[in-house]
Amino acid sequence: MNTRNKSILLTTLKPGISYLLKWSLLSLCLGLTAGSASALFLHSLEWVTALRENHLWIISLLPLAGLGIGMLYHYTGKEIESGNNLLLSNIYHPKEILPFKMAPWIYICTLLTHLFGGSAGREGTALQMSGALADQFTRPFRLSSDDRKILLTAAVSAGFGSVFGTPLAGALFGLEVSRKGKIRYDALFPASASSFLADFVTRLWQTPHTQYHIPILPEISGAHILYACIAGIAFGLTARIFSQLMHSLSHQFKSTMPFPPLRPFVGGIIVAFSVWALDTSKYIGLGIPSILQSFEHPIPVYDFALKMVLTVLTLSSGFKGGEVTPLFFIGATLGNALSYFLPLPIGLLSGMGFVAVFAGATNTPIACTFMAMELFGPACGLYAGIACVFAYLTSGHNGIYTKQILPLPKYKFWSSKNLISIEDQKKLRQQSRKKCDASQTHDPN
Repeated sequence: MNTRNKSILLTTLKPGISYLLKWSLLSLCLGLTAGSASALFLHSLEWVTALRENHLWIISLLPLAGLGIGMLYHYTGKEIESGNNLLLSNIYHPKEILPFKMAPWIYICTLLTHLFGGSAGREGTALQMSGALADQFTRPFRLSSDDRKILLTAAVSAGFGSVFGTPLAGALFGLEVSRKGKIRYDALFPASASSFLADFVTRLWQTPHTQYHIPILPEISGAHILYACIAGIAFGLTARIFSQLMHSLSHQFKSTMPFPPLRPFVGGIIVAFSVWALDTSKYIGLGIPSILQSFEHPIPVYDFALKMVLTVLTLSSGFKGGEVTPLFFIGATLGNALSYFLPLPIGLLSGMGFVAVFAGATNTPIACTFMAMELFGPACGLYAGIACVFAYLTSGHNGIYTKQILPLPKYKFWSSKNLISIEDQKKLRQQSRKKCDASQTHDPN
């Protein structure tokens, strides 16, 4: 090879080598921090859950815990209160570096929520901890605004992959949930490397993950595919109801209680009273035992609805945690209920619902399909994929993350021409309704 060809080859390879070295180092740092944070959080969460279940009287203190959480964020954390939406906003339009305190604040408050009996999840905590820790690398590595977008996307992947033990789904989730009209392929390597490394580190800390199993998988047939489509529609509509209830009740709390710490205090009273009235703790916390039961045998058909109500009350009032594991509960138990009407195995319907309601609520059908294959085995991929796609389509322009920008349109007649967030789309709809009401009021006929 002559000197000229060597020079051309080096010129071609140098940017790629520089990119790989840079993001390999950053992914290693992110994997170590996010994986260790998730391990600490999961071990702590297991401990507080066991403590609550062994001392159920502690649920009566949920209102006071809510007041404490509300006071902490009101007086010391107003700038980080929006949580996952703040993370998404900075992926789209990077502003100031996320405060480091976002990580310990969400960690402490999520543990308080679970300890005293709130119905919440864990993904929100893992994502915010990972994002806040990752953003601290921005200054030492002198990252540009565009590099910071990739870093935060990788942080989302690392947090998700490590907290659920699904590194492939984690990588895809970070890319898919933060997309702005298209997936950023320049973030593919950082997101994948960070997610796999974070999951590896979490496992090094001997952190257990729940094992799920679908006992029976039917042969693929036209009838079975049709049933999967019908189930997917039901899962999508449920995701839509959940998202709309979350946003509506959150607005009600804010409009009726101007003093923020009062919201989780009142919400805590309602949730604690509900647990007392129901005389069971199965609908609070993560609800893993009920999820596992839904794969094996029939359970009460109303379980998904009660979990939805208590989760919406908990999170809309200001408690911290996440929506995803409750969505797993809602989807799995709804799938179990659908087995009374659809001739598919209980375990398969529960597994489909587990990922599909989540797909509809977060608008991430690809990541959720791969999550099903990681959790339940690759054989369920077709059924899970069908359910996730139909859930995504029927959930409409909704989602649990109001700052999420979707690749519009899902349907041309529902959408505007530009890419806007779920929150902005709702505002446009409200303005449109007000204009219609005004025109009808002034119509002389």
